[in-house]
Amino acid sequence: MTELPPLNRETIWAILNKELDNETVNRLVWHYLGYRYDPQQQQWKTEQVAEDWRETYPEPPDFIEHRPPNVKLTRSIPKPNKQLLKEKLGFKGYKIGEFSPLETRRATMANWLLNYMVEHEIEI
Repeated sequence: MTELPPLNRETIWAILNKELDNETVNRLVWHYLGYRYDPQQQQWKTEQVAEDWRETYPEPPDFIEHRPPNVKLTRSIPKPNKQLLKEKLGFKGYKIGEFSPLETRRATMANWLLNYMVEHEIEI
């Protein structure tokens, strides 16, 4: 696996602007959820993953291709942090008619990562 980009403002914008491929965006969220791949054993380690995620997804889910894990991601963001894209980045959203489930899911993932940054006091 290739190295992940840093968790910062530029990376969040790269997610929103589709400058990062879907696999990298998934891998970022997996990493911050706690999933770790062990290449020697060729399996995912979940010791750092919260129990509710680990039970539902013993292997990291594809947040872009599948709606249910993306919904779970949305629900895991505390209510005060639901609008972080707008509040912290000034993101105005996608234009009607110019977005698809792909953009919506990427925005959810970007907002979840911003929430992670806020909760872990990572500079935005």
